[in-house]
Amino acid sequence: MSALRDALRELPEAVFADLLESDDAYLIVLDLPGVSAETADIAVENKKLVIEARREKALPPEFRYVREDRSLFLDAEIPLPPDATGAGAEANMSRGVLEIRLPKREAAPEQTIEIEDA
Repeated sequence: MSALRDALRELPEAVFADLLESDDAYLIVLDLPGVSAETADIAVENKKLVIEARREKALPPEFRYVREDRSLFLDAEIPLPPDATGAGAEANMSRGVLEIRLPKREAAPEQTIEIEDA
């Protein structure tokens, strides 16, 4: 699990993440302001949690950027603990907060994880 914890620490500074563990699952909570279920994709591939998310920003036509610090994209590959699996994984997004529940099992098969919009 230390690889997962270390990978979450290496996410961009604009992304806040919590890692929780129960007897039967891991829960990863990511703050992704401006991201919706429609603009994020999650999959388990090669024992990694792959997250691709994009923030939608509208630029009013009369304005131009003087400074732009809010990244539009997040592409992250997070190693899974050996006992985590994508089979039966669940994800939901509510107000820019993505929660991913990964059950504990023996192997992590490749699988796309659907995100439910709350």
